Amino acid sequence: MTAWDVAIRAPLREIGAYRPGASLDELMTRHGLAEVDKLNWNEGLWGPLPGVLDAVAGALDQAWAYPEHAYNSLREAIAAEVGVPPGHVLPGHGIQALILTLVSAFVSPGDRVVVPAPTYGLYAQACRVAGATVEHVPSPSLEFDLERIAAAVRASDARIAWICDPNNPTGLRLGAEEWQAFLDAVGPDCVVVADEAYMYYVPPERRVRREDDVAAGRRVVVLRTFSKIFGLAGLRLGFLIADPQLVHYLHSVQEPFNVNRAALAGGIASLGRAGEVAERRALAIAARDRLTAALGDGGIAPVESAANFVLAELGVDDLELAERVLRRGVLIRPGTELGLPGWARITVAPDAVMDRAAAALLDVRLELLGARAAS
Repeated sequence: MTAWDVAIRAPLREIGAYRPGASLDELMTRHGLAEVDKLNWNEGLWGPLPGVLDAVAGALDQAWAYPEHAYNSLREAIAAEVGVPPGHVLPGHGIQALILTLVSAFVSPGDRVVVPAPTYGLYAQACRVAGATVEHVPSPSLEFDLERIAAAVRASDARIAWICDPNNPTGLRLGAEEWQAFLDAVGPDCVVVADEAYMYYVPPERRVRREDDVAAGRRVVVLRTFSKIFGLAGLRLGFLIADPQLVHYLHSVQEPFNVNRAALAGGIASLGRAGEVAERRALAIAARDRLTAALGDGGIAPVESAANFVLAELGVDDLELAERVLRRGVLIRPGTELGLPGWARITVAPDAVMDRAAAALLDVRLELLGARAAS
């Protein structure tokens, strides 16, 4: 037998694989469930915009051919949507693939990177796999302490600082003034990657315009996705906004032809529809408010979220609650998996789903509180 643990690079032996959790089919089989409200992965549960699936289907007769490598049609459509030149745009096979592309471009063994906590776990994992030392900056109040993050960058001479805004798993967002102060405090040498996966849930007038930082020559890279408000998580499509010179270099480390034809068609068909996106945003905000109010009536005060999910402190064991709620057909994300034991993250969804989720969560919480009091 080959000893693969000896053959692979040392960081992989320590880190292990990224584990998103059991699949929905596995969980349904395990618990004998015919239906489950899937509220654990922050997908866009209203699905793709009208007509997008038709565009995807129309691309399938070209499945035999490689996609056009430069993705010029999609790049031009994204550029028009965002308000940047096409040369600033690099599409990729989802934000995760773009994160790995950036790590390949910037991170060498022995480098240091700065990651706030809690936040999306792939930033730290990908950098550790590349051989970097990750400086975690805790957020005791759940809000990013940007002064501490900037200080950690300067003290460690970090290559990259990762900022998710709105942040996953909290849903909290940053303001324009504090963002600019952060960039100034970080200094000119560190690359700041801003993951804006949930930014389309923020009204345009309240967003931080980081594309302007890119245009101004700051060392900023912006990540966005079609997985959330556009409802295309299954097609794996995202893009980054960066200086054209950096985009040129990233082409040398990004996997060729990594965006498939179906995703390209779906992405193009989703763009230029600001009114419909605004309607989707309004649906998500209303659902978020509905869930927050229902949980509040039951004695739980979720964190004020700007994304398509809410994070709530439970006051009971989150793993036990998530398991019992799943038996009732509602799948949520226990906070232990996110570095927040005692919390849960719940994706927003249409009204009937929100009502079922809130009722199940509150009922199970009362059961666990009662069991604890009885003991």
